Amino acid sequence: MHKKQRIVFMGTPDYATTIFQELLENDYNIVALFTQPDKPVGRKQELTPPHIKKFCLENGLSLPICQPNSLKDKSAIENIEGLNPDIIIVAAYGQILPRNILDIAPCINLHASLLPSYRGASPIQQSLLNDDKFTGVTAMNMDVGLDSGDILGYKYIKIDKDTVVAELFDKLSIVAAKLTIEILQNFEKIKPKKQNISLVSHCKKVNKKDGLVDFKDAKTTYNKYRAYKTWPDIYLENKLKIKTCELVETESINKAGEIIAIEKKYIIVGCQKGTIKIIDVQPESKKQMGVVDYIRGARLEIGDSIS
Repeated sequence: MHKKQRIVFMGTPDYATTIFQELLENDYNIVALFTQPDKPVGRKQELTPPHIKKFCLENGLSLPICQPNSLKDKSAIENIEGLNPDIIIVAAYGQILPRNILDIAPCINLHASLLPSYRGASPIQQSLLNDDKFTGVTAMNMDVGLDSGDILGYKYIKIDKDTVVAELFDKLSIVAAKLTIEILQNFEKIKPKKQNISLVSHCKKVNKKDGLVDFKDAKTTYNKYRAYKTWPDIYLENKLKIKTCELVETESINKAGEIIAIEKKYIIVGCQKGTIKIIDVQPESKKQMGVVDYIRGARLEIGDSIS
């Protein structure tokens, strides 16, 4: 694909920004950015632009930024038609593209899983929840189904056992950026491959309640921590968030939530199977603190339950 061909880019979080940046650095002709509308954030509900829009404003980029509430709106479709794109690149945009847009130009999606595994909204979190050893990015031709289009190319990466979600996002965004350039350079030569329907799996949008943990299994608890660190975080029935923890072992049999040891900077908590080390916590409506300070304030001893 020639660099002067017209690209419409659709993306919202920092994963998309990394890909967008790579295209700019390689002199591709991006004629417009489509991203989600600004959203109220935090206690003060301040209207905040998506990461990628912020990047454009901070770097003084002069390209049009479009933030339609829905791509089904007639005006959004007409806007894209008027831009006359040769190709549309989509990365974690957050809206389904309707048929009228898919018909305007080839639409390439950079999905953060090895499709057909983890079609849907949270592939990176899902790979950590499942304790996968590998993941990657798939470039695909979009169709009307959810992440069901023909595959243009893959890139794989290894997941280390203590990788948390933000690190994996960063690694995958760099991989996705490189893959995007490779796909564009070879676009005319690539023969798209159908996905293997028998291997399809799905993942849903992460919900706040997904972070609740019950100390049944240490490995499961730790993988939830890796997948949900920063949002929604893992938390207990009593609303205590576990901000930093480590997996100790996965075999011992204990009472769920029982404090087994108290050290200078951490505590060991039993799960029905295995144990975890808790270092930092955040009580409801309070700041993050060391867990040892927390249990002193709560007058908890060895043998007591943290939950």
